Amino acid sequence: MNVAEQLVSQLQAAGVRRIYGIVGDSLNPIVDAVRRTGGSAEGGIDWVHVRHEESAAFAAAADAQLTGELAVCAGSCGPGNLHLINGLYDANRTGAPVVAIASHIPSAQIGQGFFQETHPDRLFTECSVYSELVSTTDQAPRVVHAAISHALAKRGVAVVTLPGDVADEETSAEAPAYTPVPHGVLTPDPTSLQSLADAIDEAKNVALFVGYGAMGAHELVVDLAEKIKAPVGHSLRGKDLIQYDNPYDVGMTGLLGYGAAAAGLEGADLIVLLGTDFPYDQFLPDVPTAQVDVDAAVIGRRTAVQYPVHGDVAATLEALLPKIAAKKSHRFLDKMLDKHDRLMNKAVGAYTKDVEHMRPIHPEYAASILDQVAAEDAVVTADTGMGNVWTARYLNPNGKRRLIGSFKHGSMANAMPQALGAQLAYPDRQVIALSGDGGLSMLLGDLLTAVMYDLPITVVVFNNSSLGMVKLEMLVDKLPDHGVDVPGVDYAAIGAAMGLQTQRVEDPVELHSAFETALAHRGPSLVDVVTDPNALSIPPKITKDQVFGFATALSKIVLNGGAGEAVSMARSNLRNIPRG
Repeated sequence: MNVAEQLVSQLQAAGVRRIYGIVGDSLNPIVDAVRRTGGSAEGGIDWVHVRHEESAAFAAAADAQLTGELAVCAGSCGPGNLHLINGLYDANRTGAPVVAIASHIPSAQIGQGFFQETHPDRLFTECSVYSELVSTTDQAPRVVHAAISHALAKRGVAVVTLPGDVADEETSAEAPAYTPVPHGVLTPDPTSLQSLADAIDEAKNVALFVGYGAMGAHELVVDLAEKIKAPVGHSLRGKDLIQYDNPYDVGMTGLLGYGAAAAGLEGADLIVLLGTDFPYDQFLPDVPTAQVDVDAAVIGRRTAVQYPVHGDVAATLEALLPKIAAKKSHRFLDKMLDKHDRLMNKAVGAYTKDVEHMRPIHPEYAASILDQVAAEDAVVTADTGMGNVWTARYLNPNGKRRLIGSFKHGSMANAMPQALGAQLAYPDRQVIALSGDGGLSMLLGDLLTAVMYDLPITVVVFNNSSLGMVKLEMLVDKLPDHGVDVPGVDYAAIGAAMGLQTQRVEDPVELHSAFETALAHRGPSLVDVVTDPNALSIPPKITKDQVFGFATALSKIVLNGGAGEAVSMARSNLRNIPRG
C-alpha cells in the first residue's frame, strides 16, 4: 500500500463516498487509489470529474452541508488547488465538514521556486480549521486522521497538503483507527439562564430573532413565542428552520429582508437572538439584547449584549421555558403580525399580482411560480445577489425543503455547482439551481459535469443581462449604475449545445409549463427566463439616506441622458415600495 491508497482507505473508513476534483500529475496517485476502490457501486469512492476546481469545492460543501457527513474535494499542485480556495472559504464559513486534498510539487523542490510552486499549507490557513503539510510517510496517516477529526468536530474545512512523490511512496506507519465522535449538548450556565428568564419576565415587548444555530429547535422556539407573545424574525439561513408552521413569523430583516421583522426588533423592549451571528449591525437596533449561542466567541460582536447565554439553543430553551411566566398581553404581537400581513400583501406580494402578461417577466413572479411547482422536499440552491432576494421572499419552506447558498461568504457562481453536490448526495430528490446570468456565466463549463453524469438538476436562469444587486448598491450610494449590464445571451441555446434539455421563456404565461417540463425531465435541464433588469430589491425598511441615494442617482442618470432608464426603473419598482 502506498500513502495515497492509505489516505483513500482512511477517507472510506470515515464514510466518504465521493471526491470532487480535476486530475493532475501530482494528484495522480490519489486518483489511481480512488480508481482501485471500484467506485460507489462496489462500496468504494467515486471520483467526480468537474470542469473547475472552484466547482469541486462548492459541490463538496453542498454535499457536506446538506448531509452533515464528510465530503472531499481535491486539486493538483499550484494553480489546481488554488482554484479551490473560494469554495473552501464558503464551506468553512458555512460550517460544512470538508477535507480538501491539495497535492504539492515534489518534496525536494519545495522552497526552490519550482514550476507551479505555491505553499498550500500557508495559503489555506485562513479558510480552514486545520491545514498541514505532509512531509514523511510516517507522518501522513496521522495528518489525514487529524484532518478528518477537525473537519467533523469543528464543522469546517481541513486541508491536507501532500507532495505527489510522498503520495506514491510505500506506507511506513499504521493509520489510526477512525472512531466517530457524537456531538455533545452544551447546557447553559444556571446564573446566565436565570438572568435571561428575569429579563424576559420584566420586558413588556419581546422579539425573537432566529438563525441557523437554532437547527432542531423549531418547536421550542414556537413554544417560547407563544408563551411570551413574541414575534419571530429570522436571518436568511434561519428561514428554512423557523418560518414554516410558525404562526408568529414576521419575516426577515436586512437589505434582502421582507415583512415586519425590522419593525418587530425596533419595537421591542428586549431582543433575544437565538443561534444567529447576523452580521449587519445597522439592522440591529440599540435596545436591551440577549444572545444564545453555542459559540461564546460570537456573543456580543454584532451588537451590545446585556444577557449572554452560552449553550445550545434547544438545550437552553428547554431549560428556560419552565422559568418564565406566560405573558397575557398580545397587543405587540398582534400589531407586528398585522404589519407583516400588510407588507407581504402590499409590497412583497405586489410583483406577483396582475403580472401574468407583463414583459419583461417580473423575477418575483417567476420565483412564485417556481415555488408552486417545486416538490415538497426540493433542494434549492440560490446564487448570490438578486437570486438570494427572490428565493428568500418567494420560496416557502415546509420543514422538508432545503434552501442553501453562499449566505455567509457571498460568492457569485455558487448555485449551479452546489446543485451538483446536492444531487449526487440526494439522487432521488428534486434539485433546483436558481442562478443569475452573471453567476452562471462564471462557472458555465460545469453544466458539462451535469451532462456527463446525467444529473437531473434543473437550472433556472434569471436572465436580466445585468448584475442587479450591484446596480442597487450603486443607486443607494448615489451613483448612476455603470458597468453592470452585459449584452443579452441565449443560455438556452448554449445549454442545448452542451446536451441539456432547455427552454427559453420570455412570456410569463409559459412559466408554469416550462418549469414543470424541466422538473419532470430525468436528466439535466435549463430554463432561461428573461427577466426585468430594472427590478430591484426594495428592503422592508427604507431609510432617508437610501431614499436620498436613489433620488440622487436617478437624477444623475437623467442628466446623463438616461431619462428612459430612470422612468423604466421607477415603473418597475414604485409599486414594490413597502407601505403601512
